[in-house]
Amino acid sequence: MPQNHLIVLDSRPQGEASTANFKLVAADTPPLQDGQVLVRHHYLSLDPYMRGRMNEGKSYAQPQPLGAVMIGGTVGEVVESRHPRFAPGDKVVGMGGWQEYSVADANQPGLLRKVDTTHVPLSHYLGAVGMPGVTAWYGLCKIIDPQPGQTVVVSAASGAVGSAVGALAKARGARAVGIAGGADKCRYVTEELGFDACIDYKAHPDAASLGKALKQACPQGIDGYFENVGGRILDAVMLRMNAFGRIAMCGMIAGYDGQPIPMAYPQLILVSRLRVEGFIVSEHMEVWPEALQELGKLVGSGALRPRESVAQGLAAAPEAFLGLLKGHNFGKQLVKLV
Repeated sequence: MPQNHLIVLDSRPQGEASTANFKLVAADTPPLQDGQVLVRHHYLSLDPYMRGRMNEGKSYAQPQPLGAVMIGGTVGEVVESRHPRFAPGDKVVGMGGWQEYSVADANQPGLLRKVDTTHVPLSHYLGAVGMPGVTAWYGLCKIIDPQPGQTVVVSAASGAVGSAVGALAKARGARAVGIAGGADKCRYVTEELGFDACIDYKAHPDAASLGKALKQACPQGIDGYFENVGGRILDAVMLRMNAFGRIAMCGMIAGYDGQPIPMAYPQLILVSRLRVEGFIVSEHMEVWPEALQELGKLVGSGALRPRESVAQGLAAAPEAFLGLLKGHNFGKQLVKLV
């Protein structure tokens, strides 16, 4: 069995996370038992939710244990199998964590899934045709439920989740308006992803300024908002929400370092009779097959052209993860391991 390298959570952050919270270690790969599969990871997914799990306090998921391999989605290739459903060479997606190899119990439902790379690149199964894409699908289709001609706004629009929200909204005849950081990201959102407009939040230092930009981009108001960020961006969007608007709460990256995120206009939830719903996509596994089928078609047809930021080598994962939390990535953040 090959020697493995893995990154563990070595300490919990006090405020902002740093590379000192992580530790790269080597370990032997255990021999396979009946029903197990050895996977060599090709790509590791980095996602904002991981920051919340580094804390010890209450969250929607159990805290990441200290000294244990960092949790995370992976895609790779089966190199050895003691399960009849998997063979060496099969391409698979799972939750292998921040490591080069993982041993998976293939009898456990949903732990490991074979994927077809004929029309969809392997890495996209960690992004547009993976958990981020299904997150976009659920929030848009089950909470926002846009009707033709309505306006949908999404923050972090150039990222893995936001880009899929825009493609799904356009496929349903809605207007898609993005919010992203920087002129390059905004150009990508409109020119490559096909959004109707994109607002550079870096050009608007406060909620009032951002609200004016939203008024121009959304002259008929906002019917649905897909929230990834929180803070002043949420405040600005709330000012433009139409009556009976829907807000899908996916992430609040503005507060991932543990600081409170005040809301300037909570009364607008009542005044505009808004529906605000938070969700965790892993609690809705029943929709994954339908969502993945549509997302695969969008990517295969070119209607959704996701971008990727790729760090090289396992040792680069902590720095790339911290950059993701500050918006340094462009599209889905991955770590290439082979």
